[in-house]
Amino acid sequence: MKYTLLLFFIFCTSFHPVEDNVFICGPTGAKKYYYNENCRGLSSCSHGTVKTSLKQAKGLGLTLCGWED
Repeated sequence: MKYTLLLFFIFCTSFHPVEDNVFICGPTGAKKYYYNENCRGLSSCSHGTVKTSLKQAKGLGLTLCGWED
């Protein structure tokens, strides 16, 4: 029983959530997010790209670029 609990504990604590980073155009006003910094959807971005987390981008209501889905 001890070994089962120990293995269960190790199994549950060994996984870390993967935090994906995405890119958006400029710090404000973005409508889409991009996995690839060189996506053609970002080619017209004149404000510079900003790297952020996928969770934060979705929290801002951004959607995935149509070139990448």
